[in-house]
Amino acid sequence: MAMEMRDLPKKETKDQMLTIVQAVNDGMRTLLEADDRIMLLGEDIGKNGGVFRATEGLQEVFGADRVVDTPLSEAGIIGASVGLAVNGFKPIAEIQFLGFIYPAYEQVMTHVSRLRMRTMGRYTVPMVIRAPYGAGVRAPEIHSDSVEALFTHMPGIKVVCPSTPYDAKGLLIAAAEDPDPVLMLEPMRSYRAKREEVPSGRYTVEIGKGKRVKEGTDITLIAWGAMMPVVEKAAEQAEKSGISCDVIDLRTLYPLDRDLIAESVQKTGRAVIVHEAHFTGGLGNDIVSVINDTSFLYLRAPIERVTGFDVPVPFFALEEHFLPTPARVVQAIEKAVHF
Repeated sequence: MAMEMRDLPKKETKDQMLTIVQAVNDGMRTLLEADDRIMLLGEDIGKNGGVFRATEGLQEVFGADRVVDTPLSEAGIIGASVGLAVNGFKPIAEIQFLGFIYPAYEQVMTHVSRLRMRTMGRYTVPMVIRAPYGAGVRAPEIHSDSVEALFTHMPGIKVVCPSTPYDAKGLLIAAAEDPDPVLMLEPMRSYRAKREEVPSGRYTVEIGKGKRVKEGTDITLIAWGAMMPVVEKAAEQAEKSGISCDVIDLRTLYPLDRDLIAESVQKTGRAVIVHEAHFTGGLGNDIVSVINDTSFLYLRAPIERVTGFDVPVPFFALEEHFLPTPARVVQAIEKAVHF
């Protein structure tokens, strides 16, 4: 494939104050500058810069051969990316919303996640699938689905989910450099919620490692993505009642950071898991299993879960009622602490 690259603008070396979506854009720019094998594929990502403007300005700099506007076919986007990945490229495919990935699920399940095993290691699939996900932005039906558990149940593909701009860029670069496929879930509710300092150069956040956001001694709160601000607000409210919360941001959903989960729960003896996906079959079930396997004898109360409900994400008027709130999390905290 012919590569077209225009003169690259000079970049400052100091940190930048970026939102999550800006950090994602900067991460892709960093990757495109450093490696000619990196390609971006997706619907409207070139000329329009993507529905959330995550790829804004990249086609203008790197050309249409590297930032590719694809047909409206999720199966085609992922299938083409697999072919590119096994032939020396490192594609980053955008699915406009995670709920749009269902037509491509067959490609992900039967090819993306299995080719290394199928070829006995002869081929790897170094590709990234980016997908905005989650509710709280008043999107139409299907746009707001949170179905990460479909992919954490799929050996062969890693799943990451940043909650901060720093982690968004670092996880994206780490995902692109991984020899195996990575699904990066981007919480669109948090895309422009806050800014923080993000290094302008290359850096990575290790896949498979969570982060302790706050030290505490009485109870462990575990969340990821857009639920992190909810959990942090709940921790602040609980502390007014004298309850000290140890707050964990998983960052990687598969493989889970079992060591961090176990260390925290063994310290506090209690846990609340918060996610916006449905209660039944959610990733919280796997975290409960990790706690039972590693820390059962340390528990002082049953593990609590605060989640979305077992219904499709509702339309605008009821959307906020579907999502976990700080008040619901505080209620779970108090139930566990006073058990």
